Amino acid sequence: MKKRELGNSGLYVSEIGLGCMSLPNDLGEAKNIIDAAIHADINYFDTADLYDGGRNEELVGYALKGRRANVILATKVGNKMNPDGKSWTWDASKAHIIEAVKQSLLRLETDYIDLYQLHGGVMEDNVEETIDAFDSLKKDGLIRQYGISSIRPTVIKRFLDNSSAVSVMMQYSLLDRRPEEWFSMIQEAGASVVTRGTIAKGFLTAEGLARAAQANRFVDYNAAELTRTVQELSEQSEDLHAAAIAYALHDQTVASALVGARTTEQLLDSVMAYDKLVTDEEISRLRSIVQLHTYKEHRLY
Repeated sequence: MKKRELGNSGLYVSEIGLGCMSLPNDLGEAKNIIDAAIHADINYFDTADLYDGGRNEELVGYALKGRRANVILATKVGNKMNPDGKSWTWDASKAHIIEAVKQSLLRLETDYIDLYQLHGGVMEDNVEETIDAFDSLKKDGLIRQYGISSIRPTVIKRFLDNSSAVSVMMQYSLLDRRPEEWFSMIQEAGASVVTRGTIAKGFLTAEGLARAAQANRFVDYNAAELTRTVQELSEQSEDLHAAAIAYALHDQTVASALVGARTTEQLLDSVMAYDKLVTDEEISRLRSIVQLHTYKEHRLY
């Protein structure tokens, strides 16, 4: 599997990464999926302290035992669990980040995190304090690099302008092209995009039409537009799953396209789709079918 540099970080991540949020809550099953991912030469694994109240980090840490040095491990911070263990509040303070990383390291059973990401962000944050926390952790060797997960252009630009962040995680796919407007800004800042929602909730797979028929809407597509668009994409594509992954990786601003998997079979479906050849001509044809939506809020201009 090909690898791309994450921003100017010196970290090279597989073009397909495993988004670990959807891993089953069973140590054996989760390990089987991660084993299959590593066998497929995937080296990038993304989790968050929020996922299942920290349980997801524990699963990932367990599954990566003995192989930690061979992978790029990413997690996120900023959503502070409330005492009830079910809800959370936003906390981008330095005090919380410094404490939260310690807990993530324990759950992940590692002494460093390759990529630590701010899991959201609002313009009301004290961004200087937040960035100082990440820079301090980097200086102390607890993290190697840091980034942000956000779909708010105002928040992203402020974070990039004031930090040495190397990545921006964004929901991006053939059906959600909103990030494209901001690719040049991200690239000029020396950062890369990591995509989530790469296959758009399964709409961009062989099951796409069945899933679309059950959906009310997606991004700015209403139900009828979604079904019609997925139908046309399916007709115009050799393999829609393969085309979706190829599309997400078509712009070099994207370093890695995350895929989720609840089973080993689902993971292998995405790996096989990645391995299929998708021509520039097909990508161009499919691009002409879909709408180019833009973010309506949190805009720079």
